[in-house]
Amino acid sequence: MSQFVSQNQQFHREKIMAESFYKSLDIGKDVANTRTLLHEAIPLTGTIVSGTYSDNNIKNYAHGMFQSVYDYPYLSSSANHIFDLTVGVSAQSGLYASVTSQKSKKLNIYNQMAQVLAGYDHTGSIQRFDQDGNILAGGAKLDNVFFMNFSRLLIKDEIKKGTFELELGVNSDYDQAGVVFTRRIKLTDLSGSNGYLVNSPVGEYGILYATQSFGSNAVLAANQYYAVGLLFYQAGVAVISGSVFHDAAKGGILNTTNTDSTRLLSAGGYSGLDIVTGSTNEVIADSLRNRIYNVQFNNTVELNSSVYFCRINHNEYNYSTNPTYLSGSKIRVKTQASDLPVSYITSVGLYNDNNELLATAKLSEPLKKSSDTEFTIRVRLDY
Repeated sequence: MSQFVSQNQQFHREKIMAESFYKSLDIGKDVANTRTLLHEAIPLTGTIVSGTYSDNNIKNYAHGMFQSVYDYPYLSSSANHIFDLTVGVSAQSGLYASVTSQKSKKLNIYNQMAQVLAGYDHTGSIQRFDQDGNILAGGAKLDNVFFMNFSRLLIKDEIKKGTFELELGVNSDYDQAGVVFTRRIKLTDLSGSNGYLVNSPVGEYGILYATQSFGSNAVLAANQYYAVGLLFYQAGVAVISGSVFHDAAKGGILNTTNTDSTRLLSAGGYSGLDIVTGSTNEVIADSLRNRIYNVQFNNTVELNSSVYFCRINHNEYNYSTNPTYLSGSKIRVKTQASDLPVSYITSVGLYNDNNELLATAKLSEPLKKSSDTEFTIRVRLDY
């Protein structure tokens, strides 16, 4: 009789184990979806961009369309791509007819970037970059621009709004020995956190404003903020007007008295707008790169999570299907027959409707489970 009861108990216990191995989740009650934004500060000093590696971290291409900047000599396997530099000129620009170097390439670059970032108007024509973002109202356009395309490695999902700063030196010459820019301007997306625009095919963007950041005399033509570009947050592209390197007498933003417009960008005698017409993209990229004093912003990672609340009632999962749980017909973790059955939970598996394992969550330490305890295990999947 005793042996029969024991066998019957064994059958009953195995039946319970089989029934409780899988437990259905109620999507409405046991699953929650969350969204978290994580941010990381990205500082890029001008010495990395120009000087630290004797330009061995600068990669130029035979096609001459753009220049790539790395954080280490680009032939090294440890090098990470930081950003690309190039220039574009619109066919509607007053300078377009004067372009003598790589004219078609500069036009193609402008149109390609405008097509992606600004889109098309109602006639099917590519829209030009608008200085204040109000495309329908018309207004001033950005027709001669520098492009800084930041790598996805740096910006992640997007640049955090209101954190972007690009500091540029506007001394009369950039290659004087020992010169640390004594006159600088800073480009920031001042209203990015709450005044961004959404009328772009690639997502949200903000206006870049120029302010004086360093200098004993007035660097800007007037004591105010100048709208000098656009920053596309999800695309990671900064569009910068050539006027940032040009004095007010010639349509720029700089104080004519305190700048030498003939030597703002290169020792060759080109100013911020003139260099667009007479130099190759490689020379222009070199000139702009050597003017960068500092770049910094915060990136953003959008972390989507599904949280599964795995609820274990007092009469569930008190046994184990592990073969080592039994020694003959006895449960190893029981000292006496009257002891409560005990199991130790070490992991939780998530299965689909076909009982196929999709994910496994590991506990930091075994969780003791018996018939007088209940638990809720919180499993989070990030993607």
